[in-house]
Amino acid sequence: MSERGWRLDTPIEALTGVGPAVSKGLHKLGIATVEDLLRFYPRRWEDYSATQKISALRPGLVALKAELLTLRSRRAARRHLVITEAVLGDDTGTIKAIWFNQPYLQNQLKEGQKYFFSGKFEFKNNHLSIQNPSFESAGDEIVQHQILPIYKENSQINSRLIRKLVAQVLHHSGKLQDSLPESVAAAQGFESLDVAIRAMHHPDSIRDLEAAQDRLAFEELFMLIVSGMALRADLAREPAPSIPFELSAVNDFLKLLPFSLTAAQKKATWSVFRDIEKPHPMNRLLEGDVGSGKTMIAVMAAVMAVRAGYQVAIMVPTEILARQHHQSIGALLAKLGIQTALFVSSLKAADKKATLTGLDDGTIDLVIGTHSLIGDKVTYKQLGLVVIDEQHRFGVQQRRKLREKADKMPHLLSMTATPIPRSLALVIYGDLDVSIINELPPGRQTIETRLVDPEHRAKVYGEIDAQIASGRQVFVVCPVIDSGDQSGRKSVTIEYEKLRRGTFAHRSIGMLHGRMKADEKEKVMADFVAGKLDMIVATSVIEVGVDVPNATVMMIEGAERFGLAALHQLRGRVGRGEHQSYCYLISESESDDVINRLRSLERTSDGFRLAQIDLELRGPGEVYGVRQHGLDLGLANILDLVLIERAKSAAKTFLEEEKMVKYPLIMARVEQLKSVTSLD
Repeated sequence: MSERGWRLDTPIEALTGVGPAVSKGLHKLGIATVEDLLRFYPRRWEDYSATQKISALRPGLVALKAELLTLRSRRAARRHLVITEAVLGDDTGTIKAIWFNQPYLQNQLKEGQKYFFSGKFEFKNNHLSIQNPSFESAGDEIVQHQILPIYKENSQINSRLIRKLVAQVLHHSGKLQDSLPESVAAAQGFESLDVAIRAMHHPDSIRDLEAAQDRLAFEELFMLIVSGMALRADLAREPAPSIPFELSAVNDFLKLLPFSLTAAQKKATWSVFRDIEKPHPMNRLLEGDVGSGKTMIAVMAAVMAVRAGYQVAIMVPTEILARQHHQSIGALLAKLGIQTALFVSSLKAADKKATLTGLDDGTIDLVIGTHSLIGDKVTYKQLGLVVIDEQHRFGVQQRRKLREKADKMPHLLSMTATPIPRSLALVIYGDLDVSIINELPPGRQTIETRLVDPEHRAKVYGEIDAQIASGRQVFVVCPVIDSGDQSGRKSVTIEYEKLRRGTFAHRSIGMLHGRMKADEKEKVMADFVAGKLDMIVATSVIEVGVDVPNATVMMIEGAERFGLAALHQLRGRVGRGEHQSYCYLISESESDDVINRLRSLERTSDGFRLAQIDLELRGPGEVYGVRQHGLDLGLANILDLVLIERAKSAAKTFLEEEKMVKYPLIMARVEQLKSVTSLD
């Protein structure tokens, strides 16, 4: 096919230079068509338009043209670290460049050749050097005097190849559909989408690049915010059961509790009560740190719903948590005459049948289970409230599926122990109201947290054994199940065998991971809760659904592989009883950035502060997995509150003045959000 005949949906294989191996690599990056390539924005840019001489370099980000004088690699004292060092030179002097864990550079760089280098020039380990610089051949005409785009890469695809492919199709950028309404773009003073796309891939100046980034980042935010607003308006038109506030129901429940609600709990509870009184569906996200008391708020809302004659479904991510909730919540609500039931896939056939019958005829008031609660076989007599734990978004289409089982669409309360900064929640979960519980109940102890060098693991084992000797229990968490998952990562199966046969051979140890059968996991957890096991070696499957007050130690191997939010949640699995608890973070990384990130866990137990740090360092895609929910935030800086407010204001004006049906791309995004849920 000639270039003239290319369309946006033309397969990437039609481009010159794309054979089977390259095609496979491009598909791994999500590039299957010409449009995908045009929309595959660089992750950063190297500015070679103003290189410096070595003698003029000052600490900070630098770019220079230099000859590679020497190159060698060596292993550091710690076996897993490879250091590659080079001496670079020009007519004004020499400078050292250092790369970590990139031994393949020996094959990519050639002594005696000239390159453009770009990186951070800093004083480290008692000398000035350029740390982990990127480089390009000085003989590449594309590079000279250019602002060079650097793309996400893999083993088959590098930025040099992507630049060559983009050059073949960039003149087709005018064919792309612009999702930003013309009236909005004009009001913001933006250039066309075509101009922005060209500037992203081939900027003539930093100013042009920044304008393109601003335009495309605004578009991302606008699309999410306007879709959230439209979805919120759509839900407001749906009828829902009105559940009146009954003070006696609240008082009856509070008398059962051995503690008082915190001020934050009271505030969040009142927001929920006001929502469920309305004749349209509640759509509220309840955020709270581990142990902040979110479940009590959900149970209070459930009591209110049952008193009003409606049924309640509480949906949790694991069978372990479902059983635990059923045991604790069921015992509490039985004192109020509320009939509860459990519904999970591992139930015996007779028990399943009894629960299904009770939900259908209304004799069961509240059911707790996994997402099997929305299965085709489940029918409710009068479902009024759905509570979902650790599920930030539950699609409108799934809720309509529940409505088919009831007279009206039920109210929805989502809960999460993953703190989400307000700026992110506003954008990604714009269709939800958000309540935050930002205080813990009195009496919760601070968990002593320590970042530990792997060489000191033996000392930690000694401290752990002392805890077990005093009657306490221990979690050991690894990033993967077995060594085949990721080379070099600590795995559950290997650590389990090593600890069971070695250091802790005199202790009782269990293993827990996602590939085990449900009944196997249940038995391990039951034994641990009963005190029959001293230690569990597990993946982060224990991040949710485990409450063992006697567990006082959390040891996390490969801590650098987890985000701060996940580490904080894992840490929250201990410190739930009267005894002092400890969290040990074992990291194999030498990176200063990684070490500083993990040190933040030593300094604070504030989950919202840690979430903000993680967001700043790693971005929303890494921290919250927004792309798996169909929500792409590739360019927008979620910390840019000014840009968010601009997009929010523009979205509000657009919905007031324009008919959304005229904009098929926005309509498509709204429909996408209606169906988004990870329960599918």
